[in-house]
Amino acid sequence: MFVHETVLKQEAVEGLALRPDGVYVDCTLGGAGHSLHIASKLSSKGTLVGLDQDQTALDFASQRLLEVDCQIHICKANFRHLKEVLQGLSIDQVDGILFDLGVSSPQLDQGERGFSYHTDAPLDMRMDREQKLTAYDIVNHSTESELADLIYRYGEERFSRRISAKIVAQRPIERTLRLAEVIKQAIPAPARRTGPHPARKTFQAIRIAVNDELQAFQEALSTATSLLRNQGRICVITFHSLEDRICKRHFQTLAKGCTCPPTFPVCMCGKQPELRLISRKPILPSTTEIKQNPRARSAKLRVAEKIE
Repeated sequence: MFVHETVLKQEAVEGLALRPDGVYVDCTLGGAGHSLHIASKLSSKGTLVGLDQDQTALDFASQRLLEVDCQIHICKANFRHLKEVLQGLSIDQVDGILFDLGVSSPQLDQGERGFSYHTDAPLDMRMDREQKLTAYDIVNHSTESELADLIYRYGEERFSRRISAKIVAQRPIERTLRLAEVIKQAIPAPARRTGPHPARKTFQAIRIAVNDELQAFQEALSTATSLLRNQGRICVITFHSLEDRICKRHFQTLAKGCTCPPTFPVCMCGKQPELRLISRKPILPSTTEIKQNPRARSAKLRVAEKIE
């Protein structure tokens, strides 16, 4: 059963400023929470395209979207291939694009997927279960310095070098609970007494590396902006600072336009803004939503509009 609490559903769909006959893309279909809400506001002339890497999510979403009036296209693909997917559907431009990043609740809750440090399972963490690279490969085949670098870069873990050294000393490590225990042993006792689970940041880093999440997002964000028609909207929901930083910088750069040094008295580059920021600060979940779904507490929504 694929049960997922949709985060910032109302706010994200409102951010798209939907037109009933428009073309919209949900780049992270998941359980179709956002897509179902989008589809409910589209007419039979509207189009919704949903992308996901996870076949379980695609199967569940397909069932949930059976009764909607608009045209539906559900595609198994990483959102970095957004342009190719739309070209295959003979779609050149769209009116809105939504990204809801991070791991869905079912992926976390299905212990056998290997995303969770609370459940014993093989080290997997693949969002697309057809890809070859797994968490086992990264944990057991990376050098100590490679492990330390990715744990620090993707997990922002200050004890990355201690953790990587401990992992290498204890290899081979095949299962999630064993990895979580090794990580815990590497972190000084005073640091373990406060804050979240000691393995959280390292598991996040390994998951990001397995799925090449940040690079894929950067590529998809640039592609998405180029595919929007004038006054089309792009909405991005992030769950950690690395993703949010990428989105914030991308939006701000394209909203600024001119890239001339500040010492220039007049603009010489002639570059015009491509986006308009709908809100300067990210939209956050309400207290009520966080109480109902604690996983929403770190979510941030940013919205921008294409301008010509």
